[in-house]
Amino acid sequence: MTETWRNWSGSQQARPVRVARPASTGEVADAVKEAAREGLRLKAVGAGHSFSPVAVADGVQLRLDRLDEPYAVDTESGLATVGAGMPLWKLNPLLAAHGLALENMGDIDRQTVAGAISTGTHGSGIRFGGIATQVRALELVLADGSVVTCSATERPELFAAARVGLGALGVLTRVTLQCVPRYVLHARDATAPVAETLDRMHELADTHDHFEFFWFPHSELTLTRRFRRLPGTTPLRPIGELSRRVDETVSGLGFEGLNRLGTRFPALVPPLTRLAARAMSTREWTDLSHRVFASARDVRFHEGEFAIPRERAGEALRELKSWIDTHDEKVSFPLEVRFAAADDIWLSTAYGRESCYIAFHQYHRMPYDRYFRACEDILGAHGGRPHWGKTHGLDAERLRPRYERFDDFVALRDRLDPAGLFSNPYLDRVLGRAPGDTA
Repeated sequence: MTETWRNWSGSQQARPVRVARPASTGEVADAVKEAAREGLRLKAVGAGHSFSPVAVADGVQLRLDRLDEPYAVDTESGLATVGAGMPLWKLNPLLAAHGLALENMGDIDRQTVAGAISTGTHGSGIRFGGIATQVRALELVLADGSVVTCSATERPELFAAARVGLGALGVLTRVTLQCVPRYVLHARDATAPVAETLDRMHELADTHDHFEFFWFPHSELTLTRRFRRLPGTTPLRPIGELSRRVDETVSGLGFEGLNRLGTRFPALVPPLTRLAARAMSTREWTDLSHRVFASARDVRFHEGEFAIPRERAGEALRELKSWIDTHDEKVSFPLEVRFAAADDIWLSTAYGRESCYIAFHQYHRMPYDRYFRACEDILGAHGGRPHWGKTHGLDAERLRPRYERFDDFVALRDRLDPAGLFSNPYLDRVLGRAPGDTA
């Protein structure tokens, strides 16, 4: 057995039989064939930033960090083809150097391209979809070791499923993304009372290119974030060095210290979160899009997130607030609320509907089970679909009615991987066992 692998938060771990680090599509195919001959399951893993066990490997762990090369970047068409193991923090400067950018992205850039699209990573903006909606073609290795490509015109059924494929259909090796001309974001952070933000959130989502807000559960304040898209030639006014250092201290070491204090003395959590909420400040800055979208996450935490129909957001958030206000639950991290466009990807959390994403967090040293179960129950009652890379306890029986194409996805999985080569206990739970799986 190999050394123990752990994800970023420390919530998941694995002791795979062996680890492989292929440097080419051919080496991925060889690793797949070898695992099949030995009767071992195989799972590809990226940066380990999923909070769920979606990438936990008990057989062969396939690390894609060497599949990180840029294969083609066409400035005129905006199409960029890169290795599936390329991390977003490496992709963004590459695109910027060619005058391009991702149309939208989330608030963390540590994930690999394959991991981000496979789990449905998204950002904010009611007119913009997740990263998977920007995919135009995929290359992947199937369970029989064959290498295939898919797009809207080539194997369109596989393309509709594999853009958010959970690693269940094959190993992604190359991804072609439709990029846009490089652009700048003007960002404005401002605090506002919870009640005011809840009353105005749909208006703010409609009138800004990107809108999101954070709410510390034991406080009555939110931090709203509003981004406006500007041409790439706009003069930059990034966060100043002093302000950046203060941010790093307050949100990094300072916030870590508050959470450790709250872990040791739980009764202090509510006043400490109110202190953290008051420390949030109004500010404005302008920078390249990827520098504004992504921010550092230095304090470790556990996270769950559900996408609900946009129109249910107000009711659901008020129910969450009521539960927290009436239960003795110490929550040291904020709720994060974002809005995104509908899409047509089979297992996307935004399939067929404009969505409100509500993410709930807890410091990694503090208990979180009861709080997360309450969030899951409340958001589930509003049609919530769990983010595939984040913590949830749902199984195939409860997930099926939430996705119109759920059975289509499972049927495709069963045809492509009848023995469950790419499965693991998490996929067994959320999709059901493959028909020929004897693991």
